[in-house]
Amino acid sequence: MDKESDIKPFEQDEGGDGKKGGTGIGWKTLGFFVSLLILNYLLASLLYAQSARPRSVIPYAPTFLTQVRDGNVVSVTSKGTAIQGTFRQALRYPRNDSSVKPTKLFSTEMPSFANADALDTLLQQNNVTVTAQPLETSTPWWETFLVAFGPALLFIALWVYAMRRYGGGDGMGLFSMGRAKPKQYEPSQQQRVTFADVAGIDEAKEELAEVVDFLREPEKYRKLGARIPRGVLLSGQPGTGKTLLARAVAGEANVPFFSMSASEFVEMVVGVGASRVRDLFAQAKAAAPSIIFIDEIDAIGRSRSSGAYSGANDEREQTLNQILTEMDGFDENTGVIVLAATNRADVLDPALLRPGRFDRRVTVQAPDKDGRKQILIVHTRDIPLAADVDLDGLAATTVGMVGADLANLANEAALLAAKRGHEKVTMSDFSDALEKIELGAARKLLLTPAEKHRTAYHEAGHALVGMLTPGADPVRKITIIPRTMSLGVTVSAPESDTYNYDKQALLAHIKVATGGRAAEEVVFGDETTGAESDIRQATQLARNMVGRYGMSDEIGFLSVVPQDGEGSGYGGYSEVSERTRQRIDDEMRRVVGEQHDEAVHLLEDNRDRLESLAEALFQAETLEGPEAYAAAGLTPPDELQKTEPAAVASR
Repeated sequence: MDKESDIKPFEQDEGGDGKKGGTGIGWKTLGFFVSLLILNYLLASLLYAQSARPRSVIPYAPTFLTQVRDGNVVSVTSKGTAIQGTFRQALRYPRNDSSVKPTKLFSTEMPSFANADALDTLLQQNNVTVTAQPLETSTPWWETFLVAFGPALLFIALWVYAMRRYGGGDGMGLFSMGRAKPKQYEPSQQQRVTFADVAGIDEAKEELAEVVDFLREPEKYRKLGARIPRGVLLSGQPGTGKTLLARAVAGEANVPFFSMSASEFVEMVVGVGASRVRDLFAQAKAAAPSIIFIDEIDAIGRSRSSGAYSGANDEREQTLNQILTEMDGFDENTGVIVLAATNRADVLDPALLRPGRFDRRVTVQAPDKDGRKQILIVHTRDIPLAADVDLDGLAATTVGMVGADLANLANEAALLAAKRGHEKVTMSDFSDALEKIELGAARKLLLTPAEKHRTAYHEAGHALVGMLTPGADPVRKITIIPRTMSLGVTVSAPESDTYNYDKQALLAHIKVATGGRAAEEVVFGDETTGAESDIRQATQLARNMVGRYGMSDEIGFLSVVPQDGEGSGYGGYSEVSERTRQRIDDEMRRVVGEQHDEAVHLLEDNRDRLESLAEALFQAETLEGPEAYAAAGLTPPDELQKTEPAAVASR
């Protein structure tokens, strides 16, 4: 029924981008193969037609016998009743058909009732040479060649064509499989990116300033015996600008920039990845000083002790070994620096992270409020903004968003303004775009009055529990307009960026998550499926509190739930006993149950406020934060009173 207001500031989603796969043999290749077969057939037919001489078919009697008696037949060859021969003088048959050219070659068929002895006597009397062999005593050379070598030639042509496609179409075919094909950005190109294009991650830029300065003035460091890090690993959640930051380093240093995704090294053919690594580093050394950037390096750099590889002959492990060798074998004066980006630095092989390889790690954090404002300024430089656009207020209402999210927000607002026919992008465009991104697109779903009333009470329960619970985030918006998979949404967000949550705040989040189901129980006395996402959120929060954050007296100061095991239960985690798992389950049930009971009692004690808020929501369908507090008969926090009603906070 709702996608709830509870946020996960302590959990960052981790994932990767899918990269392009290998090139297969598809319809084009099949068409090429069929074309070769047709060409082979036409060529054979053409050669046969050119080699076959025209032969006139004449009647046995009287034409053939007459020509023999007149002495115009030079020779004949018989095979069974078929007779072929040669005239002394060319003959046209039929005689009155001018379209037929005269020819000396003829063929005829002797009837079975004809007298063969009489024909033999007649031929001898007229000195006709008689043989019993066909005119062509051997198969033509071209026919033998096509039959013997035609299929082999077709297969070779198909193989060469497929290998050219597999090799990337660069003219090298199979011999280019081991060559690296990085995207190279030269300093003179118009797509040059500098630190001015990167905002909101000043700490990361400061750490990379040394790399830029070394590439600009290497002698300043060398004369003091300093060595710049050979590799710099950029880690952080998706969308924080790691790739953009790497390009900015190359742009600031004004050096060539070679970029490849880690997945582009790996192919089905064993050894190709290692060969491409060698070729990539060779290209970078030839263009030194330069920068190599490997995106999503965890695709090939995962720890070799994790069981992800099948052994020393695994293609990924060979590729990783080659990267380690190339980085360890760098000459200090080559001027080649390796940058790499990953969302999962915790799974990388320790050999990659040791000094001498990726000996500097730069964590690219999500931006704070000031950082979000700077990012919005960068992404709205080419967007005409109306006078009512408040980037500072917009940054305050986009808690948790990273650079990619804010870039998408600016683009969505511009698209929405163009759709509405605006000359400039207004604050309402930004607010509606943020609402679409955070809450999802509205669905044209017609609810019955009973469903609408139940949804209103459900969302009012979430909101009222949040308003009355100390430590809960302020309610920013309530809506019962169906969006994506939910029938209603309650939006809450902290007053400022929060990096550390206490136990009271986490319990408040669980209580708010149970508020929707609690309102249904108080008002209707039964339950619906609308609390599915609420139950999932409350369960995950309770699991983390008990098993990861040490916030349970029963479990104590222990971490008994693996960080990567979210949503997968405890299976396979051998360090936790069965008894401990049972105690974890009992504690999770206790924590969630207590907060649910408190939410029920809280709503029962404030039944009039619940009724008032639900009725106002039923009538208006959407209530902004101050309107929701007023409908519940409560005073909104000071921070909400200063916020424009149109601004929508992130969940």
